[in-house]
Amino acid sequence: MNPLIFSLLFMDHILASVCQCTVADSDFSLAGDFLIGGLFDIHDTIEEVSQHTPEAINCSQQTFSLSDYRRFQMMRFGVEQINNSTTLLPGVTLGYEIFDHCSDTKIFPGIFDFLSVNMSVQPWPGPQGLRLPKVISVVGTYSSTKTRTITPIFDMDFIPLVNYAASSSTLSEKAKYPTLLRTVLPNQITIEAIVTVILHFRWHWVAFLNSHGEYGTDGANLFMKQIKSTEICLAYNKEVDLLTNYSEIINQIKNQRINVIIVFTLARQAKLLIKEALSLKVKMVWIATDAWAFNREIMEMPNIDSIGTVIGIVAPEPDIQGFDYFVSSLKKERAHCEVGEERLCNQVCNCDGLRTEDIIGADPTYSFPVYVAVNVIAHALHNLLQCDSGQCNTNMTVYPYMVLTELKKSNFTLLNQSIQFDENGDPKFGSYSFIFWNNNKVEEVGYYKFHPFFDFHINSSKFQWHTNGQVPTSLCSPNCPIGYAKQQLGIHKCCFICVGCPNGTYINITVDPYTCTSCPATEWSTPASTSCRPRLVEFVSFKDDAAIVIMAGAVIFLGLSLLTAVLFGLNYNTPVVRSAGGPMCFLILGCLSLCSISVFFYFGKPQESYCIMRLCPFFLFYTVCLACFVVRSFQIISIFKIAATYPSVQRWWMKYHGQWLIIAVATSIQALLFLIAFASSPPKLYNETVWYPDQIVLACELNVAAFGGSLILFVALCFFCFVFSYMAKELPKNYNEAKAITFCLLLLTLTWIVFATIFILYRGKHLQTLNALAVLSSLYSFLLWYFLPKCWIILFQPGKNTQQYFQGLIQSYTKTISQ
Repeated sequence: MNPLIFSLLFMDHILASVCQCTVADSDFSLAGDFLIGGLFDIHDTIEEVSQHTPEAINCSQQTFSLSDYRRFQMMRFGVEQINNSTTLLPGVTLGYEIFDHCSDTKIFPGIFDFLSVNMSVQPWPGPQGLRLPKVISVVGTYSSTKTRTITPIFDMDFIPLVNYAASSSTLSEKAKYPTLLRTVLPNQITIEAIVTVILHFRWHWVAFLNSHGEYGTDGANLFMKQIKSTEICLAYNKEVDLLTNYSEIINQIKNQRINVIIVFTLARQAKLLIKEALSLKVKMVWIATDAWAFNREIMEMPNIDSIGTVIGIVAPEPDIQGFDYFVSSLKKERAHCEVGEERLCNQVCNCDGLRTEDIIGADPTYSFPVYVAVNVIAHALHNLLQCDSGQCNTNMTVYPYMVLTELKKSNFTLLNQSIQFDENGDPKFGSYSFIFWNNNKVEEVGYYKFHPFFDFHINSSKFQWHTNGQVPTSLCSPNCPIGYAKQQLGIHKCCFICVGCPNGTYINITVDPYTCTSCPATEWSTPASTSCRPRLVEFVSFKDDAAIVIMAGAVIFLGLSLLTAVLFGLNYNTPVVRSAGGPMCFLILGCLSLCSISVFFYFGKPQESYCIMRLCPFFLFYTVCLACFVVRSFQIISIFKIAATYPSVQRWWMKYHGQWLIIAVATSIQALLFLIAFASSPPKLYNETVWYPDQIVLACELNVAAFGGSLILFVALCFFCFVFSYMAKELPKNYNEAKAITFCLLLLTLTWIVFATIFILYRGKHLQTLNALAVLSSLYSFLLWYFLPKCWIILFQPGKNTQQYFQGLIQSYTKTISQ
């Protein structure tokens, strides 16, 4: 036998064996042209261990739920209102068959009744290949777990299930639940609203308690996913049920210094938790979902205000006109079902003594979704029967799958809300309100809207916080001072120590509160900064006082050099000029003048050409000067010492113009070395940012390795010049050119030793000024101490500038040597 046929026959047997009696005129049923099914948890039971054989439960013997009874009456009111309407389904009446859905696993007889025809479930299809079940659609049920259980049964006949309370996000998967639509917002939206509130009040250390079952587990999973990219830490998470030790849970939460608890449970678990909190006298912030935020039993507990602050996140329940009158006008025997009266399976209610005000004042949560569910079915049927003309086409056979198609197209206005569904069957309408429990009353303090656009608001001034009017805090570690980064401790990012950001870094807590970010090269920061500031660009301008003085010194040097050259030219054939070097003097003065060009390129904003001109003229032409003085020192020794001892060397030197040969060779080598250095690694601009964090000193960078050959040659010439001049220290006092050269070299060496010391200790912008000063000092050392004494003799001691005077000095020195 086909397994499907066998299962349907088996269900038919259960239905017939368990439900054998019906009574007309019941609150649970109403005759009509089209029947709607209803499933409401009028009673609630704790699930026992599953039985080995099918067994139905008698719901009327379980705990009565006033809030669910109110929803049950809301469905009846909705159907009656539609039947009395002249515009919606004119000439067509809706009926209903409602069952008390008190259990997850023991209420299937009522489900099978929806599939039956004349109390029999047909295992074979109808004339058109489809079965025509008893109902065209079903409203229900309350929990996500129950919805997941019964939906596959309705899927067989494509009976649409319009749910009013099951909010699990898994129910949005159309591949698994193709016939399910719902008028309640899914958990995803609820969790987003909860996280928004927590972030608004900066509560980063929270606990999350969820009930056992699809609703709570789904909420916990969504919450953990939602807070991953936030500063919220889930410090404690626990799944609870009716047998949980709530005292132990509360103590564990207190020990972890958690001041905010999200209670994502059904009302019965929340009631046990709050009762234990009252017993332990704890005060904290409780975040309630719509499953218990309006629960009167919890709200009216004695001393409920002593548990702290309760914030509820609920879907607002608009005032549905006519419902109060409908409840008030119920006949006594219809307002509650008489105990013991035989009804169809689970259509009995132990509600003796219920007052009208009790029903009206019960928890209104999910009442509006029930009302919407009834209306969307009616509008779908209205469109299917083509009732817009004022008369419905009642001759057509309506199958549930046809209603399902129209339900997905729903688009109408109900109580100022546009009722539509998205592709997952979830509502594209609705919002959340933030409520505050204030002296056993509910006060609205804000809202969370997402259709048609996002909008969020909380009026913090309306809260009466339990912490002396101040907004409570819930942190693992206190917030870091400004400019401090967090260094995580343990597994929770909310537990940390604070570390100040050092110089040159800053902290941007909106981007990354755990990392000190380095400032760009053009910016700087002080310790513990939250941003970087632009560095001050430093260089010595031409208008700087020191620059003006040094450039003036260079101009004066050029003038003095020119005057010296003119003076030497006019007295070219005198002994002083000849002994100073004769034509070599003009070469030295010319090269010193060309060296002074470098001084002017140490000022102004550096450019690559500046870097070259600072280095090239001075090194190249000063090399010529040093070569000249090396030759001049050697000539002095040659005249007074080598000529007598080695006359052949003297003749060779004079014959081949050895002095000019040495100068040319030294100059050529230096020029070649410079050419190689500039080709391999030319001087380049350099921004000094290390020594002064608030400044950028514009400078030139020299590759010492590339210019090493030039420096070695420069130092070698200085060395030989010093050696030759030192060897001539015994020469006549008035003719001792070597002593003058030695003194100039000592000044030159001292100048650059001082500059090198300053270079090691200081890298500010005035280093360029000191460099220019060192160059100028190097030039003046030869001009003042080598050429100036000779100018003095020419101008003021002409008696010493005669041939006889010089010959006398030489003869006196020769006699001294011979003795």
